[in-house]
Amino acid sequence: MKLILLGAPGAGKGTQAEIISETYKIPTISTGNIIRAALKAETDMGLKAKAYIEKGELVPDEVVIGIIKDRLAEDDCKNGFILDGFPRTIPQAEALDTMGIVIDAALSIEVEDSEIVKRMSGRRVCEKCGASYHTLYKKPIKDGICNSCGGKLVIRKDDEPETVLNRLNVYHSQTEPLKDYYKAQSKLLLVEGQEDVKDTTALVLKTLSEI
Repeated sequence: MKLILLGAPGAGKGTQAEIISETYKIPTISTGNIIRAALKAETDMGLKAKAYIEKGELVPDEVVIGIIKDRLAEDDCKNGFILDGFPRTIPQAEALDTMGIVIDAALSIEVEDSEIVKRMSGRRVCEKCGASYHTLYKKPIKDGICNSCGGKLVIRKDDEPETVLNRLNVYHSQTEPLKDYYKAQSKLLLVEGQEDVKDTTALVLKTLSEI
């Protein structure tokens, strides 16, 4: 199975990618991870990416695609793969097609913006030990205090409502159009994200089993 995972930040893609990977015995290809690996291995594409990164510039699509193509040529991808975090834009999806990388489906996990803001802005982390909590779903015994070490619980900048809304705006303007792109290819699958992770997982696995 060759799969692209779509969904807004906070929709739970990472968790579902892990489960799909384990169920189908295929690797999850995260753009950030493979770029770091290519840099470390100093592959041709990795060295090209390094030249841009050292200048503080964004790595161009053609270089990222090249790194992804190299990664997908490795033995562990023979039976399929999950692309998580790429493509993010229509030009990137078109570049994938141009380079002959054929996918079976694009699975989008659908969660309302208001629910995502509630999920993400409710997160709290201990500034001492890093333990995570949630104001609704995983409350500490004592408000604002870590159960494990007694450290202060804080909200990360990434989880502040304003930051979450900005990330959602970027998703809607740049990445969400991919749904129409893959729908036109009859490859789009939609799953409604549920409040309980295991319920979302059940829907995801049922949907994939029907491909």
